[in-house]
Amino acid sequence: MERNPHYRGFISRSSLFCMFGFTSIIFIFSWFSVLRSTSRPHSVDLSILPNSKLFAVVENGNSQPQYQENIQSSIPNMSVSVDYEEEVPQVKKLIKCNPIKVVLKVFMYELPPEFHFGLLDWKPEGDSVWPDLKTKIPDYPGGLNLQHSIEYWLTLDLLSSTFPDSVGARSVVRVHNSSEADVIFVPFFSSLSYNRFSRLQPHEKKNRNQLLQEKLVKFLTAQEEWRRSGGRDHVILAHHPNSMIYARMKLWPAMFILADFGRYPPTIANVEKDVIAPYKHIIKTFVNDSSGFDDRPTLLYFQGAIYRKDGGIVRQELFYLLKDEKDVHFSFGSVGKDGINKASQGMHSSKFCLNIAGDTPSSNRLFDAIASHCVPVIISDEIELPYEDVLDYSEFCIFVRTSDAVKKNFLIKLIKSIKKEEWTRRWKKLKEIEKFFEFQYPSQEEDAVQMIWQAVARKVPSVRLKLHKSKRFSHKGSKRKRAIIAIPRNFGGR
Repeated sequence: MERNPHYRGFISRSSLFCMFGFTSIIFIFSWFSVLRSTSRPHSVDLSILPNSKLFAVVENGNSQPQYQENIQSSIPNMSVSVDYEEEVPQVKKLIKCNPIKVVLKVFMYELPPEFHFGLLDWKPEGDSVWPDLKTKIPDYPGGLNLQHSIEYWLTLDLLSSTFPDSVGARSVVRVHNSSEADVIFVPFFSSLSYNRFSRLQPHEKKNRNQLLQEKLVKFLTAQEEWRRSGGRDHVILAHHPNSMIYARMKLWPAMFILADFGRYPPTIANVEKDVIAPYKHIIKTFVNDSSGFDDRPTLLYFQGAIYRKDGGIVRQELFYLLKDEKDVHFSFGSVGKDGINKASQGMHSSKFCLNIAGDTPSSNRLFDAIASHCVPVIISDEIELPYEDVLDYSEFCIFVRTSDAVKKNFLIKLIKSIKKEEWTRRWKKLKEIEKFFEFQYPSQEEDAVQMIWQAVARKVPSVRLKLHKSKRFSHKGSKRKRAIIAIPRNFGGR
């Protein structure tokens, strides 16, 4: 009799267990029925997730946000469908992208022509501040001006991103509502301004380049977009080392696009917040290059300015070490007197090309060497390289510490130790990656223009994180909030 209560308890627990099991089976069958009833198997509606305006990834005409990659990596064989067309209607029509590429949304200020194409002597017609690219594209000056012309190519690409007949892959689309944008683009041709208008003219107290920078600072700091972010989400082009010299201390929270950090303190520019972009190569691209190791008679090539200041002093030391070496060409050269054609011929017929630090860590010779498929030998301890977060330069370049390079016979022994097989592997890699450094209009898949936009896109999450964190303890209308916006902290090493 004493066992009966336990027996009844056992029956109750068994009944509950069976009921739970039966309910679970019904739920599983119901779930499979729902999956079968959908028009797209294994498709997940992400409308319940927070809306992200950061990136759109477009594949086969369907726009998809960046978080697709993270979701798909954790759930194999699952496709994600998100209707992004409502936010940027032209994206689906204009962009045909590689599935791994993101489309950056950019708002561009309508600055007067004096800041951009007006510097090319272009005259506006009517109320438009931009040239009609379908009629005529303003020419950019040649020679050494071209090496810092990225501002021109990026602006052209952004202006053409909304053309209805735009074809091919794109990395950027222009939006006309700044609240929809990932970044705010400042169309100031700062390198051109420095090259053409930095000299003081008679009866002038300030040169035109300085006056434009002062006007730019006044304009930007008065904009709601700048105040909203403290300038953190603004993109400013300052590729020439001496460009933006008057304004950089006031606009430092912005994302600068630079050639290197040689003339910037780390609190103003650094690899965390800024983007390093390639120079536009000056020498001719080696088209249909079938030359092999034995077809390039010159072992090591350098032609350029030899006597430099700062870190460039190493050039003259190497000149005296290498000038009498067999199969080594080390001489002074310039763009004048057919210098570009001579340099093209020299690099095209050389196995290795020296890229030595000049007045700043970077030099256009690296990109001339890449275009020549001449294996670069980089002697610049402080150099920062474009897209190095996604591109392994050690696969096609040779890096030598300055302290080693100036040792007697060190460099020439190192170069001679690299045999035909290894050189050929690097030469083939150069031909694969050279497209990443080609500037052109219209831009093409994975060219320099699109690679720079992609580099900017990779900075956006960090910018957004800092913006969000800066708001943790701020309150509307408080002095604390205004201080944070005016002087962004925890950014750029501060």
